[in-house]
Amino acid sequence: MMLENVEGLDIKHRNSNGLNHKYNYSVTISKEQILRAYTQIYRTRQLDNKLLILLRQGKAPFHVGAAGHEIAQVAMAMHIKPGQDWSYPYYRDLAYCLELGMSVEDVVLEFLAKDVSPISGGRQMYGHWSHNDLRIPTQSSPTGSQYLHAAGTAIACKRENELRKEGEKEIVFVSSGEGATSEGEFHEALNWATREKLPVVFLIEDNGYAISVPIEEQTTGQSIYKVAAGYSGLTRFDVDGGNFFEMYAAAQKAVDICRRGDGPCLIRASVVRLLPHSSSDNQAAYRSQDELESDKKRDGLLRLEKHILTEGVLSQKELTALQAEIYNKIEAAVTWALKQEDPRPESHADFVVSAEPPPISYESTTPQGRSLFMVESINQALAEELEHNPKMMVYGEDVGNAKGGVFSATKGLSEKFGKGRVFNSQLAENSIIGTAVGLAFKGYKPVVEIQFGDYIWPGMMQIRNELALIRYRSKGCWSSPVVVRVAIGGYIHGAMYHSQNVEGFLAHIPGLFVVYPSNAADAKGLLKTACRMDDPVIFLEHKYLYRQGFAKSPEPDKNYFLPFGKARVVQSGNDATVITYGATVRLAQEAAAKIQEETNRTIEILDLRTIIPYDKEAIAASVKKTGKVLVLHEDTLTQGFGGEIIAFISENCFEFLDAPVYRLGAADTPVPNHPNLELAVLPSKESVYRKLAALVAY
Repeated sequence: MMLENVEGLDIKHRNSNGLNHKYNYSVTISKEQILRAYTQIYRTRQLDNKLLILLRQGKAPFHVGAAGHEIAQVAMAMHIKPGQDWSYPYYRDLAYCLELGMSVEDVVLEFLAKDVSPISGGRQMYGHWSHNDLRIPTQSSPTGSQYLHAAGTAIACKRENELRKEGEKEIVFVSSGEGATSEGEFHEALNWATREKLPVVFLIEDNGYAISVPIEEQTTGQSIYKVAAGYSGLTRFDVDGGNFFEMYAAAQKAVDICRRGDGPCLIRASVVRLLPHSSSDNQAAYRSQDELESDKKRDGLLRLEKHILTEGVLSQKELTALQAEIYNKIEAAVTWALKQEDPRPESHADFVVSAEPPPISYESTTPQGRSLFMVESINQALAEELEHNPKMMVYGEDVGNAKGGVFSATKGLSEKFGKGRVFNSQLAENSIIGTAVGLAFKGYKPVVEIQFGDYIWPGMMQIRNELALIRYRSKGCWSSPVVVRVAIGGYIHGAMYHSQNVEGFLAHIPGLFVVYPSNAADAKGLLKTACRMDDPVIFLEHKYLYRQGFAKSPEPDKNYFLPFGKARVVQSGNDATVITYGATVRLAQEAAAKIQEETNRTIEILDLRTIIPYDKEAIAASVKKTGKVLVLHEDTLTQGFGGEIIAFISENCFEFLDAPVYRLGAADTPVPNHPNLELAVLPSKESVYRKLAALVAY
């Protein structure tokens, strides 16, 4: 995009239908605005230089720089309203954050990993921005994951903007380098944004390299501007990100489009990378000296300085004085920051989950209504919580219509609460989780559905690296209280892609609560608690139990909540304990009944109900009482969650054992299709009986 002057600019851009539009769009930039922009750009460059000095002095372990990108960032940030709009800046966006209002002191504190850093308090590597007052949710290392968060936040902004006055409408900014546009999350976010006309500005700071991979080995046509042409409703800009006036005009136009509600915009800003990818990189290994020198000549800071001097905005003396003032303030900020306290070792476990319990009363009522199937109790819990919380949203594949999901768990909810609150998602599990994170940042309570646990794997990036870590990595400044409902388990002849159990994987992720009920009343009480939690919850629903008569329970009322980490004593006994959960609770009951009938020995059965946390006190009490233990679960034996339970018993209850701790799970194979094969793989009434009989006889 070539611009001849500052006043009366002709902004040429191309929208997604391929038609070229020309706006007579007047952009007036005052002397004060030019100086403000230059100040932030120069401040960023000098701050980068100072941080690199501190790195070489051994005062910090890592640096990632903005040098060469500052023009595009500052020009963009000048149109964002701090504290009103939402920003998802990527790790190079130091200049953007400074222009938005982040202080140099905050940046240096984070670089030095000081305890008082408001960004992460020493929990993250430098460059992962966060600021409550500026509405910058905590960012992370995985490239591209922020795009889905931005889309989720924009879903809420669009909904609320319909009720806001002009001047109060919110938009969302999100950025990355061109390399991250190869991630599926980028394209999934564009799909959400264009389909729903979300108010998002996508800024792609294209420096031609994803670490060492050049653009010609990364992107078809060597331009994400061209690639994005297929997204209907997307307004695109292709600009020189080193030309302040060109970038300023494009950013202003893009923001205006989004704020009017005319859909998302994408700006591809061509920039230069004047530093290596990070302090861990040596770009001389893959870039020629001629190329590096050529980039220096394109440096937008030098181009803006030339404009300031040639146009008489400042004299050389005034410019030198301004630079000295900026340098001195950076030095003072560093001197102060170096004196601040480092994090205390004993604080390492703070902020994994909320320290505040949800404001509810547990087990204050007793289920005594009509008998419900588990799927009915889940539907009822969702309806009651939607009624209770107007900011709760339910969505996933097939949930937002008369079908009510493939198991009808959400049947009737979209009709009752409207498609603005119960709706279908695109078929992309990572999108479902990622947008939920963005909605949660905005204060919503997303309760999303992953149709089958077998297909949760595309969403694991968002679950493991985003959802579970939000509170910890922001030192408690941000939370992500998302509920993810997942249908899991076998016994339905679903073979290897509709029978998987996933609790062992999820239990290994700090920051998540993992729930696994075995009956209708527990499902309702635990799901209602999950909907009131301020932390992420993975709610596992065994699809075999949805409509089984033995899993039915009397209907709990709307005030029925169950605590996490409290096991249920299914039946009391004296001769052995079975510790289990989910569908295998019923198998344990059947085997125990047969043992008692044949031997008059009584078996105690503990239903854990929640995997994380699990009830260690109940386990210890039962082990001390019976002295013999069988740990039973449906998941594969090797690396199943039962191993964790046995480790706890061995370490804490060894002296009370009268026999080795027995364990029974599925065979270490996939779950096959034919009933004969499935029965041979999964725990059965017969296999549980044999194992339990051997334990009792030991």
